[in-house]
Amino acid sequence: MSAANEPRKSKAERTAEAREKAREIREAQLKKDKRNKLLIGWGIVVAVVAILAIVALVVSSNIRNNAPVADEGPTPANGNIHGGVTLLANSEVAKSEPATVNVKDVPAKPETPPAEVTAPGAEAEAGKPVKVVVYIDFICPVCKRFETTYNEQLTSLRNEGKISVEYRALGFLDQQSTTNYSSRAANAAACVVNESPEKYADFVNALFDKQPSEGGAGLSDDELKKMATDVGAKSIDSCVEEKKFRPYVKVATQEAAAIGVTGTPTAFVDGKQWGKGDSANTDLIPFIQAAIDAKG
Repeated sequence: MSAANEPRKSKAERTAEAREKAREIREAQLKKDKRNKLLIGWGIVVAVVAILAIVALVVSSNIRNNAPVADEGPTPANGNIHGGVTLLANSEVAKSEPATVNVKDVPAKPETPPAEVTAPGAEAEAGKPVKVVVYIDFICPVCKRFETTYNEQLTSLRNEGKISVEYRALGFLDQQSTTNYSSRAANAAACVVNESPEKYADFVNALFDKQPSEGGAGLSDDELKKMATDVGAKSIDSCVEEKKFRPYVKVATQEAAAIGVTGTPTAFVDGKQWGKGDSANTDLIPFIQAAIDAKG
């Protein structure tokens, strides 16, 4: 039967069909809305779970980074009991005997800083190059400026055999990061000198080149590990994860405070503090050159 011959639908039938069509459309929309709500709901759940996971990771990382550090621990190979690593000519590092350091052996911090600070192990030695000892903190902006200003000249004098340069990395400014970055970076540097002493100078340079701003988290442990391998050092992964030399850094930091070091950088040349007394207005390099000349 052709469409022209089909019986004409009554008004009631057309109304019923329209209502049915509207019902179908309404049900389809309700199903779509329900499906969208479910998707949104699951999306929120997934987002909340992801946020909780991130928060848990951050919290656990902070707990790990800020956990109490043991008072006693080993010195790294090529590191001395005062927290120092001594650079000689080129990439050579002074050797040192294995030792254990302990906070209980550190004298009490004086109530008032002494007029003249005496750094243990920084005094001149006959027949040896002039000894430059520098207390540093890897998040300290002034320490970075010190390195930028003097590193090239200090390296040149080292390579000429006229001086040695000993860095004593401290955790003085741990409170300037949320993760004790100063101590973590110093620990990483100790790990490098323990595993690859010939890469220590390069790693120190990299730490200052990539120095984070104060007030944040600083570089992560993973970033510190990668920096070590980037300069060609052996893996320090387990050393960093175990915080192997954090007690070493802790003792060096407390000893520095105990002898009257109040900030970083603080430099000594053959035992005499630069920037104090007669050297108050003297640039570092002339101060060092005077010590070189005095040795003949």
